[in-house]
Amino acid sequence: MKQLLSEEKVFKDPVHNYIHVQDTIIWRLINTKEFQRLRRIRQLGTSYLTFHGAEHSRFSHSLGVYEITRRIISQFERSKYKDWMPEESLLTLCAALLHDLGHGPFSHSIEEAFEMNHEDWTCRIILEDTEITSILKDVAEDFPQKVASVIAKTYEHEIVVNLVSGPLDADRMDYLLRDAYYTGVNYGTIDIDRILRMLRPYNGRVVVKESGMHAIEDYLMSRYQMYWQVYFHPVTRSSEIILRQIFRRAKELVESGYTFGFMIDPLSDLFAGDVTVQQYLLLDEALVQTAFMQWTLEADELLSDLCSRFIHRKLYKYVEVENLDSDTIDEIRRSFSGAGLLPDYDLEIDYPTDLPYDVFRPGEGFDSKQILLLDRHDQLREISEVSDIVRSISGIHRGRYHLYFPQDKLQKALPGLPASIAEIFEK
Repeated sequence: MKQLLSEEKVFKDPVHNYIHVQDTIIWRLINTKEFQRLRRIRQLGTSYLTFHGAEHSRFSHSLGVYEITRRIISQFERSKYKDWMPEESLLTLCAALLHDLGHGPFSHSIEEAFEMNHEDWTCRIILEDTEITSILKDVAEDFPQKVASVIAKTYEHEIVVNLVSGPLDADRMDYLLRDAYYTGVNYGTIDIDRILRMLRPYNGRVVVKESGMHAIEDYLMSRYQMYWQVYFHPVTRSSEIILRQIFRRAKELVESGYTFGFMIDPLSDLFAGDVTVQQYLLLDEALVQTAFMQWTLEADELLSDLCSRFIHRKLYKYVEVENLDSDTIDEIRRSFSGAGLLPDYDLEIDYPTDLPYDVFRPGEGFDSKQILLLDRHDQLREISEVSDIVRSISGIHRGRYHLYFPQDKLQKALPGLPASIAEIFEK
């Protein structure tokens, strides 16, 4: 049962103007140390090295996701749609607020480096001995399990999961708007008011009134553009590569018994692969960057060099290649080794792909990844059946190969490379 604050709390927000908090439980969750930690985790990882304004946090994004969810639920409740259950409202709001609780420093980059999943950590923080858990149990003893199941996408009512994680969810809508605002691009400026007005609960999931189709087309185009112009920006990819290499090298040194000049417990536990929730919650970007600054002075030249590149933004350069087969890759790696370079660290081959929208395939039925339009006869149609624009951007978009390398090292090694390989990097 909801418990309302005696006076509504309001956050001023550059994207949504105001974020409104009326529920006591939501206010208490925001003020936990686990949620406040998200102030120290950037929303866009290393993108601040490409777009200098991209300093916004997971904290502000999580509040934004909560606010969009609150607006959708308020509309459902005002309209008294029979397919929405008001008793699910608090659960949905809590899941929306807490959905990114488990992100680590530099978000997805650290996940790749340590083969972790932030949703798994989110569920652990919600279920184990934390302030978050205690507050959720004040609603009901099994309430933490329900919130975790929404985030894990196993909750019995699909419509609740749809609102927090789906093809047209509050998470995507907020990060498109927020990331566009802070990076200074226009691609993510979707008509969110129109989209929210067109959403309907119907037969257990969230659908879109057919007259809102053009706003959804714009939303999907924005997602397409943001991925290729912001999220897959080659300079950002370069910084992510160096970040992963720092973690990889540090882990190799830990496993070899190397004695670090500087090491701090949460990081050593992370490298050992045995991290408790309480240790994980100590990890934030300030701590990691402090370690990187100290590691610029390490005796290990490779770790020192990588950390210096990251801290001082001396990133790897890149060349684009249209086609690259495995034989050519093997030849490049052999040539690098022969010229005194380290192919495991001085070469990274990146091939970004994106699936802007997964179209309906006849005979398979609608699935949870698809956006459904509700026509005036209460019939559902998948959006790509109706929209030429959506069909045109559907399917995997493949980019070009990007070869990343430290330009200073490569310049010194060029005389030792075969002419055919040197030519690739001299474009």
